[in-house]
Amino acid sequence: MLLERLRENGVVGAGGAGFPTYKKLERAVDTVIMNAAECEPLLHKDKELLRHFMSPILDGMQLAMRQVGARRGIIGIKNKYKDLIHELEVAGAPRGIEVHALGDFYPAGDEFITVYETTKRVIPPGGLPGDVGCLVTNVETLLNVALDRPVTRKYLTIAGDVREPVTVCAPIGASFGDVLRAAGVAPESVAHVLVGGVMMGKLSHGMHEVITRTTGGLLCFPEEHILPRRYLADRPARDKIGRSACDQCSFCTEMCPRYLIGHPVEPHLAMRGLGFNLVGESMILGSQFCCECNLCSLYACPEDLFPKDACADNKVMMRAKKLQHPDTGRKDTRPHSMQEYRHVPLTSLIKKLGLSAYKNVGPLVEIAWDLDEVRIPLKQHVGAPAIACVQVGQRVEVGQPIGRAPDGLGVAVHASMRGHVASVGDEIVIRRND
Repeated sequence: MLLERLRENGVVGAGGAGFPTYKKLERAVDTVIMNAAECEPLLHKDKELLRHFMSPILDGMQLAMRQVGARRGIIGIKNKYKDLIHELEVAGAPRGIEVHALGDFYPAGDEFITVYETTKRVIPPGGLPGDVGCLVTNVETLLNVALDRPVTRKYLTIAGDVREPVTVCAPIGASFGDVLRAAGVAPESVAHVLVGGVMMGKLSHGMHEVITRTTGGLLCFPEEHILPRRYLADRPARDKIGRSACDQCSFCTEMCPRYLIGHPVEPHLAMRGLGFNLVGESMILGSQFCCECNLCSLYACPEDLFPKDACADNKVMMRAKKLQHPDTGRKDTRPHSMQEYRHVPLTSLIKKLGLSAYKNVGPLVEIAWDLDEVRIPLKQHVGAPAIACVQVGQRVEVGQPIGRAPDGLGVAVHASMRGHVASVGDEIVIRRND
């Protein structure tokens, strides 16, 4: 059975939070959308996968379509990739899969935006793509569906302040330092690494961190670059600056992609709420629908403030207080009349973020991995962590289960290198056999 194989193989969303794929495929829908937009600047791994593994990726999409009973398959990919679009149209047509050319804007890859751009359906505030008959899945996820084997490798782009940006297929559990070194980048020369993307990624805490099933990129930056400094700002500093400097211009709201498809998220009210206490709660309820794309903070705000972080902090508070916007689930949501005219071109975003000097490429390269150890977290996905099923000293092979799927939501975890188990805890350390 496909769903059980996906659970045992550890297949999760490879382009987002790591939601278990078997669970997404339990719901019947009429349309499956392959999200190939990859709208974060400098990332290229999805396009590289399509260039090298187009046929099995389309096989994976067909499997997903059959599982959910979908009559329609759509590939959402940016219109600038004309060579890929032509190949996808030729390969997809006999399979009943069509191609939709997206504009080169950010965040075309947000699943709510992808659904709207490809189908003109608006997912209700607080809803899911399935609420409008859609399933959105990532390119690499569909490749893993088709390969029908344990997920032990992760494709990711290494870019930014490096001599030659590349996309690599790295063993899960390899340290950032080992991966950069294998790709020809000296870890000691890198001041900061943004993990996953410049807009929605997180700042690495050190080269000891490891690759997981959701790592989409390692973007390297020098000490003086503005982006790491933005991510290093702590909450007290962000809030203090916001209270003193926000002039309520509302540009953050007027440019918000979710606001423009009709959702009641208003970042400028979240910023206004910084100056209030309980009285301000009514101002911040729309924060519930923020997708944290960071466009408001890194592009729209003329004062370089942090409305995204204000929304994110509000969401934590709302969950704790069990607050919810009254429009949650509202099905008659309509897009803003200016929605199609407020797309942010990727070229403009790259210029604003100070990325113009970096090569915007990332060819897939082969690497002969020779690692001394990997450290594989038992939780790399939404849901409960896998349950360790190996012991210290045990010999393991690549693909062997080292953590079984838990009861409830969750997936199994597997060894990504041959060796012996050195320790078992929240992560399982495997060292090379001597």
